[in-house]
Amino acid sequence: MKAYVAECFGTFCLVFLGCASVTVGGFGNLLPLGGLGIAISFGVAVIAMAYAIGPVSGAHLNPAVTAGVFLAGRMRLKDVLPYMIAQTAGAALAAATLWSMAKGSDAVAPVSRAANGWDGAGLYPMPTAFALEALGTFIFVTVILGVTAKKHRTPLSGIVIGLTLTAIHLCLIPATGTSVNPARSIGPALFSGAREMNQLWLFITAPFVGAVLAGIIAKTTLMERT
Repeated sequence: MKAYVAECFGTFCLVFLGCASVTVGGFGNLLPLGGLGIAISFGVAVIAMAYAIGPVSGAHLNPAVTAGVFLAGRMRLKDVLPYMIAQTAGAALAAATLWSMAKGSDAVAPVSRAANGWDGAGLYPMPTAFALEALGTFIFVTVILGVTAKKHRTPLSGIVIGLTLTAIHLCLIPATGTSVNPARSIGPALFSGAREMNQLWLFITAPFVGAVLAGIIAKTTLMERT
């Protein structure tokens, strides 16, 4: 139970801090963080949670990561669904909190500003968005499984993982707003409009595709030193 609570809390923090950098920090002329600030917010949130709750649950914070960890043979089947439920609940609570802030303040943008989509300013086609999200998740999960493998484990693993997510955000924000995390997409979409809900399938499916591939490759130990 401790691990599930930790995953809920950790995912809440990730989604709240990351998406708040869009709805609060990136809104108007108050604190125009831009893509760099948003990417750093998500990356630092992951680093913080890696060290805060990593010893309790592994700090997956992401259903796709959980799928990859399971397929790599590093967690029990009975924990997979509870982890994913806890992560999604944490993301939904974070989005609800941001929605409440937006309802009560003109200085906070609607949660839809932090939702994912492929037909925004960049006008990227759906196949490109799918490929980018799948590839980004594959890279992210491969790094996670690499730096947490027994032969590669290091006290700096949380920093490496957070910086990797930052780099992925810098690349993907113009195309999709960057998901690589179904829970991160589900939370804001629940408090957005029809467009976000209609496109949500991609931000659930593509990350799982990338994570499954990463988990299968990790299981072969192809990326581990002998």
